[in-house]
Amino acid sequence: MSVKLTWLGHACWKIDNTKSTLLIDPFLSGNPVAPITAEQIKPDFILVSHGHGDHLGDTVNIAKRTGATVLSNFEIASYCEGQGCKAHPLHIGGSRAFPFGRLKLTIAHHGSSFPDGRYAGNPAGFLITIGKTKIYDAGDTGLFYDMKLIGEEGIDIALLPIGDNFTMGPEDAVRAAKLLKPKVMIPMHYNTFELIAQDSKSFASQMKKALPRTKVVLLKPGESFSI
Repeated sequence: MSVKLTWLGHACWKIDNTKSTLLIDPFLSGNPVAPITAEQIKPDFILVSHGHGDHLGDTVNIAKRTGATVLSNFEIASYCEGQGCKAHPLHIGGSRAFPFGRLKLTIAHHGSSFPDGRYAGNPAGFLITIGKTKIYDAGDTGLFYDMKLIGEEGIDIALLPIGDNFTMGPEDAVRAAKLLKPKVMIPMHYNTFELIAQDSKSFASQMKKALPRTKVVLLKPGESFSI
């Protein structure tokens, strides 16, 4: 089963397979590097890692317009249901089968609040299994040693933040990749704003030296990678 990942800038991803379209952390409105608008996308499922505005983003508007089901922690799923969306709650360590495959929530070291400051539950990462393909989206996080356990799942593609300041920077992302040992690593959450600007080619060089068996894919917003 072919799986296509399209980077929509920042931490927003569109994942397509033959059964479903997934949208992760849909920060499109107000995103200076977003290649499309929120009105141009029609997902079946929307995955939200935490409540910050640059991740929750356009979730409610897209879900209400398209009928997509929001998948997130209990607090965010409940919030979205209260806004008139379809949602299914999970929590850290829990997993469930969906039409596209299986989704498991992993820990992430970060904060999580709604744009109005209310508590939005624990931040999370995603372990997504589509057919035989395993994708790990770390979400917004710092480095943590339990990534070694996640890596034992057998990761085909790891999506890791490298922007620093709010998340891991390039050096810690290399250390994370050593724990995860993915076949492919794609950096994200960088160059959206000056505060998280990074040299992705320099990062790719660091990765090549540290993990020569891991393929590093550098995407520009709007570009895709298929496996």
